[in-house]
Amino acid sequence: MKVINDEFSGLTAIITGAGSGIGLEVARGLKARGATVFGFDIAEGEMAPVATFIKCDIGDGQSVTDAFTEFSKQSKQLDILINNAGIGSLTTVEHESDEIWEKVLNVNVIGTARVSRSAIPLLRKSKHPAIVNTASIAATDGIPNRAAYSASKGAVLTLTLAMATDHIKDKIRVNAVNPATTDTPWVQRLLNQSADATAARDALEARQPMGRLVSPAEIASAIIFLASPLQASVTGTTINIDGGMHSLRIPK
Repeated sequence: MKVINDEFSGLTAIITGAGSGIGLEVARGLKARGATVFGFDIAEGEMAPVATFIKCDIGDGQSVTDAFTEFSKQSKQLDILINNAGIGSLTTVEHESDEIWEKVLNVNVIGTARVSRSAIPLLRKSKHPAIVNTASIAATDGIPNRAAYSASKGAVLTLTLAMATDHIKDKIRVNAVNPATTDTPWVQRLLNQSADATAARDALEARQPMGRLVSPAEIASAIIFLASPLQASVTGTTINIDGGMHSLRIPK
């Protein structure tokens, strides 16, 4: 990601799910703009050149506690939290077991809350505190075979509003992004599991008005915009990065 300026110089960020995909692009972008970046993930992935890896499974409370303990040993400040880590599920409510529901909600919703709970006392000390949550266009639009995932991302969206309200007096800004289907390693792994990966990809691209998947760099740019101290009045806001999927209806 090309350097634009040093608006994040002197600031420290935590990004969950920074090992690949959207999280990795955010790490690259923040690093390029002067931030010190810590990546919380279950594996280091490709973050080594741009972020300090701290092992963290946001679905496990003790793992989150341990990660913040380690972070506090390495950094005296926290200014930005990007809640990006999450998992998916590909089925309908009829076929999703309690186990699937519990796993998806635990990671996507409670995991976001766990990390935020540990971060907020540190963010209160910052002059430019910001949280950005990764939700999904599935939070606002009916997507086939995404029952538990859609419910979890809808919860992340409303959690964003609740957090923005609760912490506005702390001057902690809380915003979210709603990506459509994004060209990440996770999506590619799903496509590879289908009988015809090429046809499956074509179908995903066809349902988005721009006729292509969203790139991780496009999502990262929006996240970085919302995290920037230059957007000091932006809170409780959601940006759709979806190629027009939510708002446009293009005739076939």
